[in-house]
Parts: sequence; structure tokens; C-alpha cells
Amino acid sequence: MSEKPIHVIGAGLAGSEAAWQAAQAGVPVILHEMRPVRTTEAHITEGCAELVCSNSFRSDDAESNAVGLLHAEMRRCGSLIMRSGDAHQVPAGGALAVDRVAFSDAVTAALQSHPLIEVRREEIAGLPPEDWDSVIVATGPLTSPALSEAVRAATDQDSLAFFDAIAPIVYKESIDFSKAWFQSRYDKAGPGGTGADYINCPMNKDQYEAFVDALIAGDTTEFREWEKDTPYFDGCLPIEVMAERGRETLRHGPMKPVGLTNPRDPQVKSHAIVQLRQDNALGTLYNMVGFQTKLKYAAQADIFRMIPGLENAEFARLGGLHRNTFLNSPKLLDDSLRLKVVPRLRFAGQITGVEGYVESAAIGLLAGRFAAAERLGQASVAPPDTTALGALIGHITGGHLSEDGSTRSFQPMNINFGLFPPIEVPKTPGVRLRGKEKTRARKRAMSARALADIDSWIGRREAAE
Repeated sequence: MSEKPIHVIGAGLAGSEAAWQAAQAGVPVILHEMRPVRTTEAHITEGCAELVCSNSFRSDDAESNAVGLLHAEMRRCGSLIMRSGDAHQVPAGGALAVDRVAFSDAVTAALQSHPLIEVRREEIAGLPPEDWDSVIVATGPLTSPALSEAVRAATDQDSLAFFDAIAPIVYKESIDFSKAWFQSRYDKAGPGGTGADYINCPMNKDQYEAFVDALIAGDTTEFREWEKDTPYFDGCLPIEVMAERGRETLRHGPMKPVGLTNPRDPQVKSHAIVQLRQDNALGTLYNMVGFQTKLKYAAQADIFRMIPGLENAEFARLGGLHRNTFLNSPKLLDDSLRLKVVPRLRFAGQITGVEGYVESAAIGLLAGRFAAAERLGQASVAPPDTTALGALIGHITGGHLSEDGSTRSFQPMNINFGLFPPIEVPKTPGVRLRGKEKTRARKRAMSARALADIDSWIGRREAAE
């Protein structure tokens, strides 16, 4: 390596993307991954970018959905995560879902074969050595205790934490298709899909009420004393916690019946519907959408077999719960993701306070580019806040700062159009948009502005290089 390398700690989605972006810019990278030397509570394999929860990257609609727009921006930036996801997609309606094993294998192979990337299987316990002058910490929600404590000691700030839950996966062959059927909501076809990509299990009112009762009464895992006050992330609540918040909550959340019609009785509307999404390319495994849980395994099996069509379900994986850790980023990080008190350290991914696979990879993409630019003596210019990438980094580095510089309650955030600057909807003579049409037009305008601005940002960077 002729150039001094950038060190990336953690080969999850963020670390893998950061390493790729830096190497693609011509800077050597040493990627440190502690698995299999040290395992975690959530990972199963030693592959890079292993998906430990859902296999979905969510909506791929770049015109009217913020995460779909983020997909598009990352593709334009040469994202390894998006390239690998596109290559190993499985049907999922309007979403981009992937075969998790093939996806991880593709990312791992790309990183290991890159001439400027060296992958080292070792744990970095504590702060990295002083002579590592450019480090990206992308250790995710399951950062090793030694490194967590070292960061806490260096910043004199308590890290924040929340619980994240894992949904069960069912063997397709164990599903009763005399009751279940294939259909995407509103028959919407997405990447690699046909418009009939989800397995749907219907419930009438009595079945739904009994199911909610069982969830509320179900035996859940006990928290250790130090975990009891850790909050959940609202975007990934356990199914039984949602049930406790109101008997109709699930019908308006993951079990909403709208846009779906039971072909065996099309005149009767289901009271609630459980959806399962394909989890692997073979189509043998299906993920229970929105069914992340902290129920004990025995309770899960009993309660989820109450669902029509799943009476004899066999589970490839039951749900689980793990504790996620993230930084108070608005206070601790600068606008190029460097730790203010130790600027040789950058942070990337979920540990920075973003939520979601794509969002984590996106922050890795930016961290890799910032670190490479710094190494090459170039300016680290963030994308405009009118873009999805810019809005996301704006949220974690300054979006929660008040006028006096103090922080409000900082919580993990998925990308959403609420993080973007407002825009005036283009007016058409004689046409007055209202309600949902106006909202859709506003989103389309935001997306068009974002893609134009990200292209300009990429062009400026290429010109600088």
C-alpha cells in the first residue's frame, strides 16, 4: 500500500460500504471485522453485510418514497450495497428485498477481491492505536463492550440505547394455502416482483381479538436490571408492545387489511391480515412482516400458530430482541462525521443514530467518501440538504440542535420527506391540486430536485478529483 490506509472497524452494511467507497476513490483500506473471532447476539454467519433482521430494503419507488429516493442516490454514487441488493433481489411488491445469504456473499466477495482492500478478522478492543490517523468506526448496534466504554470515556457522554427486535421466518411448505393466498397490496409490482409477492393470512374479528389477547398475555423475555429503562425505537416495536398500545393498533399497522382481497371470498373484507415476505431466492423461506417480538420461543410458536394458514407453521428462525447502542451524534460528531474530541475517528451506520439497512449503508457511503477526500487532500463537502443523503446526515449532525446549541431528545430516524427542506409544488394552469394529489405532487417535486442536486454534487466531486 503506497498510501497510508484508512482503517474501517466493522464489516456490516455501513462498514462494507465505507470501505468500498474509500477504495474506489483510490485510497487503501484495512477492514477489521471481529466475527468469527468474537460473535454477537444477533449474527449467525461471518459474512460481510449480514442482514440480521428483515431482508427488505423497503420501497424502491424513487419518485414518491424517501427510501426509494435514497436507493436511487446511492446507485448514482456507485454503492456496493445497492449493486449487490439489485443483483440478488427477490419478489416483494413495491419493495426491494434480497436473498440475504446471496447478498452477503456478493458483498464479501467484492470486498475481498478489491486490490485496495485488506480484510482482517480481529476485534479492536478499546480505542484504535494512535498511529491510525484515519479510522471509520462502523460497529453498528452491537459494538463490543470494550470499544463502547472507550468511546464513552473519550467523550464524557453517556451513549443512548434502544431495543430492536427480530421477526420470525417461516418455511413456505408449512403454510396452509387453502386459507392463505399470494397478493401484493393494491397488486403493486416492484423490482423482480409480479404484484402477487406476499403471502396473506386473513383473520375475522373473533380471530383477531383472540390473537391480540394472546399477544398481551404472552410470556416475554425478562430484561436485565441495566436494560429496564432502555426505550424501543418506534419504527420497530415488538408486536406484543403494539398490541398493548391499543386493540386496533395492529389493524392500522402491520396487520392492516386495506388493498388486499381474499380470492376465496372477495365480497367479505378481512378484519386483519398477516403478511409474509419472501426471504430467500429459492422462495422456501418467508419473513413475517412487522412481527418482530420479545416473546419467548415457546410462546411465539403457540401464538403465531393461531394465525389462519399458520396452524402448522414450522419456523426457520423465531423472533428475538437485541439492544442497540447509538451516539448522541448532534453533540459528538461534526458535519463530516468526525468525533469532535478525537477527530481521527469517524463514525458510520446505525451507531450514529440512523435506523434501517439502507440508511446505515448511506452513512457508510458518506463516511468513506469523506475519509478518502481528507486523505487525498480534498475538501469533504456534504451533499445538499435537498438530497436524501444530505437530509439524513443533516438529521444526525445538526437536525436536533436548538438555538442555544443544546440537544433535544435525539432518537434514531429512518429517511423521510419531513427531513427535506420544503418545496413549492409546480402549478399547472387550470389545475388545482388538493389532499393526496397535492402530497404526491410535492413528493415528486422533492424527488426531482434531489436527483438533480445529487447529480450536481457527484459532478463537482468528480471535477475536483
